[in-house]
Amino acid sequence: MTLKIIPNADLEREVSVDANADLWKSLGDDPAFEIRFSPVRKKLLVLHVVATDEPIDPKFYVNRGYGFREKDTVSLPEGRGFVITADIGSVGSICALRADPASFPTTFRFTAKAFSSEKSAQRYISGILEMDARSKRIDLGRLPQYWLKLPKLRLGRRKASLTVQYADASYRLASELAAAPISATAGTWLSVVVPVYNAPARYLDDLVKSFEAQNEQGAELILSDDGSTSPETRQWYQGQRPRDNIRLVLNERNGGIAAATNAGLSQAQGQWIAFLDHDDVVAPHAFKVIRHTLEQNPEANFVYTDELVVDDTLKPTGVMLKPAYDSVLLTGVNYINHFSIYRHSRLRELGYLRTGYDGSQDYDLLLRYLEGIPEDSVLHLPYPAYWWRRNGKTYSRKFMDAATANARKALVERFERRQQAIGVDGALTKTLHRIMFEAPHEWPKISIVIPSKDNLDLIKRILGDLFEKTDYPNFEVLVIDNGSTDKAVLDLYEHYRKTQPRFSAVINPEAFNFSRSVNRGLSAATGEHCLILNNDVEVIEPGWLKEMVSCLAYDRTGIVGAKLLFSNDKMQHAGVVIGFGGLAGHWYMNKPKEFGGPMNRLHVRNTLTCVTGAVMLISGECLKKIGLFDEENFAVAYNDVDYCLRAYKAGYRIVWTPFACLYHHESLSRGSDKSGERKKRFEQEKQNLRRLHATQGFIDRALNPAYSRDKSDPRIVPPTLLRIPSMS
Repeated sequence: MTLKIIPNADLEREVSVDANADLWKSLGDDPAFEIRFSPVRKKLLVLHVVATDEPIDPKFYVNRGYGFREKDTVSLPEGRGFVITADIGSVGSICALRADPASFPTTFRFTAKAFSSEKSAQRYISGILEMDARSKRIDLGRLPQYWLKLPKLRLGRRKASLTVQYADASYRLASELAAAPISATAGTWLSVVVPVYNAPARYLDDLVKSFEAQNEQGAELILSDDGSTSPETRQWYQGQRPRDNIRLVLNERNGGIAAATNAGLSQAQGQWIAFLDHDDVVAPHAFKVIRHTLEQNPEANFVYTDELVVDDTLKPTGVMLKPAYDSVLLTGVNYINHFSIYRHSRLRELGYLRTGYDGSQDYDLLLRYLEGIPEDSVLHLPYPAYWWRRNGKTYSRKFMDAATANARKALVERFERRQQAIGVDGALTKTLHRIMFEAPHEWPKISIVIPSKDNLDLIKRILGDLFEKTDYPNFEVLVIDNGSTDKAVLDLYEHYRKTQPRFSAVINPEAFNFSRSVNRGLSAATGEHCLILNNDVEVIEPGWLKEMVSCLAYDRTGIVGAKLLFSNDKMQHAGVVIGFGGLAGHWYMNKPKEFGGPMNRLHVRNTLTCVTGAVMLISGECLKKIGLFDEENFAVAYNDVDYCLRAYKAGYRIVWTPFACLYHHESLSRGSDKSGERKKRFEQEKQNLRRLHATQGFIDRALNPAYSRDKSDPRIVPPTLLRIPSMS
């Protein structure tokens, strides 16, 4: 069997002295190989992927009989090298596997070979691992071999991608937007400042053309050159005709991005400032939509927009769809970035950009600028207002270690200004950030409330995990039992009563009502904070509770939730989005546990509107203000959603953290809600949620408005109206 390796447009072969090097270069964000094999083939496939520069994050699309679908991907954590094996069978009608070696521009080696026997495959793999001990061995297992649904023949012109459909619809709606009456943005209202260094002429042409196409009075473009040595760049400057709204600031010496930007800022006359890179492009109608937003919200202090990701030829390859302002998320990743609009007066007060933060100078400025500003005056404009030409040539990609270190220095200083001592570690993506709050002199007492009944295996495991596998030093456990009769369970309670002074179990034979059981525990709790914990949870790492309690250090935090996995290591809980299916639902459920989500935000902490009650920490202050769970309207379902919404409406922050990760063997202890009285009750509780919280029309700030609300894995939906944010 001959394997066919078919690269997509984001890949090109690198020229190498070694003809057998199999060296490839990724040109964009979506490099992919389709590995094709014949219906009769050797049964074992072995792929070898090795990074030649920074670590890579491969992903594989397994055809499970329906074609290549996002839901059937296997994502691997970052690493330097991988040996991937798959059993494709000797015969089959599925004749392809897709491999995405990385999600960013880089170089790597890639080989694929097929073997008839495990012995020959193992001999080949052993040879690889002897030469390259860094490579991780990954087995995809036995892959499906036959189609369950035959692929449709593509006839005629291919339909535009959802990214293109989204962008086209957004720009069409913006073109139809009536110009706002000018009041708050009279005069020179916007200065776009761009540091330039050795930029190709075509980049500068694209940028200038996109600026001029805005056709919006009162905006100026300032190109601040950082001592370019490129003859092409210098010649471009010489060829520019004088224009009132485009100015060149030609600095004689190279001082770095911050210095060049500040030189441009010193010439800026606008009330508002925006920053771009020299290879970026302003999207159609961006100025009109931004100006309309500022006119509608004259008290706003900051506006940021979405981004269209394009390749070197300006072909759309992706989109950055951002949530509403989230100061917790911002401490993990600079998800705001460009196109952002700053008040010039506040920038002057801050002294503009600081040198010494190369690669993260914008992040440092953003953290300082947003500090102390009312959160409701920070507006997210869900419009792809600028095109990010992602080509792998930015400072932060080429010098990632320095950029990451400088970002963490800015974060430490940000918390120091608030008298909070922190450290910063890598997140689940190592170049992102995990704030490490200083451990308190004495950890607060946590009351752990566990509703339960019978089911020895579950309650025995979670109690053992708490007392033997959890390193938190100060907690009590209150089991609220609604009528166990299993002698082994009763004996277990008695054992813990005798051996653990921190343990109690109260048995009240009654119909199951989760909220009532929780309330019994909350009423008896003596801790400073309370943790609601399902009996079907399993501890993975000892530090999970310290992590959850640490998250209370974020301002206004009243509730903290954890990352939960099914027993097969697929995602069970990464937060709950209000409005899914007209009610509420877990997003990205059943994704691989390493799945990062949009902008890798599932690899860092987030502010959400809701987290599951399976593992829910409630601060003492929040509990005192919000009160108990609603036993009447939410006996079993949606009680956690109701509680979180009540806390959210009262102004409390709800934080989800991926650094507290546990297994959740969901509903093993109580069965299904799909029949009989349970189904009736479930339908009634759905209705109660709609009635009390209007979830069918709820726009969750954690989810960009362009994402669908119909399923756990939301898709992009082209807009039918232009959403202008409001402070009210």
